[in-house]
Amino acid sequence: MPQPPNRWTELVGEGHGHRYDQRFSDLAASGVDVHGEARFCAARLRPGARILDAGCGTGRVAVWLAEQGFDCVGVDVDASMLDQARARAPQLPWVHRDLAELDSVDLGADFDAVIAAGNVIPLLAGGTEARAVGRLAERLRPDGLLIAGFGLDAAHLPLSEAPVQLADYDSWCRVAGLELRERYATWDGDPYTEGGYAVSVHTRPR
Repeated sequence: MPQPPNRWTELVGEGHGHRYDQRFSDLAASGVDVHGEARFCAARLRPGARILDAGCGTGRVAVWLAEQGFDCVGVDVDASMLDQARARAPQLPWVHRDLAELDSVDLGADFDAVIAAGNVIPLLAGGTEARAVGRLAERLRPDGLLIAGFGLDAAHLPLSEAPVQLADYDSWCRVAGLELRERYATWDGDPYTEGGYAVSVHTRPR
């Protein structure tokens, strides 16, 4: 059965990769730190850890982590984004796949971390979120981490309303066999009490 369109494609259409990549290049050139998510993840992983960048886009997170010596694989449903990623780092594996269908790809189940940065979870196709979280959890080794950051209101999303709340996400993780380990309000590690953005670190217990 074909998957429903994801919210990302509905929002930006096809062929958005170059524009998206240019946006972050411009931010970096202006002095903005565009690698906060990657640094957050690197601080929680052993050197050389195996990482799946889920919803990798143009590879911003995976490429930086690979440059620090991590073993990275990127996966995304948007072919135009992956074109930019391959141009930037042709030596890395870039997989074109919907996250809810990762069971059809032989990526293995030995990742130390799966990262879903950049509002990946709320931009999935409606109704596929729980399945996608389950597929991501299946890629983790015991003690592996699922690290995800996303907006919880319209002010922190490119959407008119938030389709996913923390209670939803925690429930999907729990069903997938994961436990919440840490939660923050930003990728800088600010404490989370409540608000419009959250960074969650779940783990697969041994």
